Amino acid sequence: MKEKQIERKLVGTVKAAGGIAPKFVSPGYDGMPDRLLLFPGGRMTFVEVKAPGEKPRPLQMARHRMLRKLGFKVYILDAATDIDKIVKEVMPDEVHTP
Repeated sequence: MKEKQIERKLVGTVKAAGGIAPKFVSPGYDGMPDRLLLFPGGRMTFVEVKAPGEKPRPLQMARHRMLRKLGFKVYILDAATDIDKIVKEVMPDEVHTP
C-alpha cells in the first residue's frame, strides 16, 4: 500500500470516529508531522505518514522529539493496519472502523 493510500485510509477512519485529520502545513518550520488528528473532547495527536518500511528523516525526528517534550503524542504510520490502534489510543471509547 502506498503512502497516499495509507493517508487516505487514516483520514476516513478518523472521520468515522467523529474527528478530523487536516493536513498539517507549517510554512517556515520544516519537518513537522503530516497530519493533525483532532477528536471530540479536545483530544489531539500528530501523525507522520510514511510508505511501508520508510523511516522519518533526521529533521522530522527532531521535530517529533520537540513535540513529545511539549507533551504531545506523535505517531509514525507506515501500515494501514496500525490506523485503528492509533485512533483507539487517542479515542479509547469509540468504534473506529469505517
